Amino acid sequence: MSTLAPVKTEYEAVIGLETHCQLSTQTKIFSNSSTEFGADPNTNIDPICLGLPGVLPVLNQKVLEYAVKAARALNCEIAPYSKFDRKQYFYPDLPKNYQISQFDLPIATNGWLEIEIVDENNNPIRKRIGITRLHMEEDAGKLVHGGSDRLAGSTYSMVDFNRAGIPLVEIVSEPDIRSGLEAAEYAQELRRIVRYLGVSDGNMQEGSLRCDVNISVRPVGQKEFGTKVEIKNMNSFSAIQKAIDYEIERQIAALEAGQSLIQETRLWEEGSQRTISMRSKEGSSDYRYFPEPDLPPIQVSAEQLKQWESELPELPAQKRHRYETDLGLSPYDTRVLTDDRTVAQYFEATVAAGADTKQAANWLMGDITAYLKNEKLAITDIPLKPAELAELINLIGENTISGKIAKDILPELLAKGGSPKQMVEKKGLIQISDTGELEAIIDEVIASHSQEVEKFKAGKTKLKGFFVGQVMKKTQGRADPQLTNKLISQKLEG
Repeated sequence: MSTLAPVKTEYEAVIGLETHCQLSTQTKIFSNSSTEFGADPNTNIDPICLGLPGVLPVLNQKVLEYAVKAARALNCEIAPYSKFDRKQYFYPDLPKNYQISQFDLPIATNGWLEIEIVDENNNPIRKRIGITRLHMEEDAGKLVHGGSDRLAGSTYSMVDFNRAGIPLVEIVSEPDIRSGLEAAEYAQELRRIVRYLGVSDGNMQEGSLRCDVNISVRPVGQKEFGTKVEIKNMNSFSAIQKAIDYEIERQIAALEAGQSLIQETRLWEEGSQRTISMRSKEGSSDYRYFPEPDLPPIQVSAEQLKQWESELPELPAQKRHRYETDLGLSPYDTRVLTDDRTVAQYFEATVAAGADTKQAANWLMGDITAYLKNEKLAITDIPLKPAELAELINLIGENTISGKIAKDILPELLAKGGSPKQMVEKKGLIQISDTGELEAIIDEVIASHSQEVEKFKAGKTKLKGFFVGQVMKKTQGRADPQLTNKLISQKLEG
């Protein structure tokens, strides 16, 4: 009697991200202290951000503007009426023992952003990730741990309040994400958007963008969520992806082994490439929220909202769609070109100056990007203007110079700028495209390499490249490559 093997349970992950994004205002959310990164400890502080008696917070209007612009870029609904609340908790780096945040009436809700993942066939897979809410709040300070003890670890801690009162928006996603790859792309798209808007620099290494992940697994088809685990301490997009992928495998393995999962907070340990338990969470914390009595409610007028919406730039997803539809670029090209707004602007200006779209994309994504990485520069730092790059591309298209000559002079153009046409004329690098002149040079090369000619005619046809190289050497790379190849073939095979 045969027995059927048990059906293996298939699982799916349910993932949501809570992202804290530091806004790029010059002063703090409720006071005039500087938001400069890297200042000496406890120098960018004041009585308001320290919560000293008798002081009153005043909302930085730029914070409200940036929050609303970020929310509209994320397709959120702006609340006609919202307020600030006090979130009570006690920690050494929280000088007031409460944080001014927003609880039940946030500035924005019900939004979404589109992520795009390119599959192995270079086809874009697009998915909308819901945004539950976006709200404003102040940051806490920072603990710096020092000393060491073999058993206890750090022996003392110091507190730096420079970060206290730094303006943040917290963006909470819907649990629509299903993999580490989707989560990493969501976080990257979020960073692209805030950078396009100019409301945040999005630098994860400086803490300007911090992501916490909530993740659970459940059998495919089950509606109820599994036991939620929070992951912290991820300082890169690759860490987000790896931490989630690890945690999915860990949770599935535990369930299949008949173990129970506990609701807890875990840390991503980069060195061992695993998550480790930090603390258990039996339930949600009671922060004893109540309305902030020192700040009035927020009302964004229809006129103000219309003004801020009119100032929004074309966003990354919109550019990707336009580049594919109107310019005919591949999904891969569009993703690379639109990742940084300044690169996209440079590309568009180059095309507007008359350059071929695909050639402009290739030069930007290839040689120019390599130069920028090697020199540690941004595209806004190079003297070569988009119109000058367009001129270089057109010189190739008109057969005035070869692609090789263009590559040879590009480093000097990137370092000094100037007209490629004038440089080519000054250096005598104009391509030789005259058939008679090239034939004479080719005849000289063939005459001086009779042994190679005999070998070619005996069947070693790869020697054609040798002759092309000799012509290029003799002309210092100025010979028209296509015409040279054609003439050499005619003379050797004729």
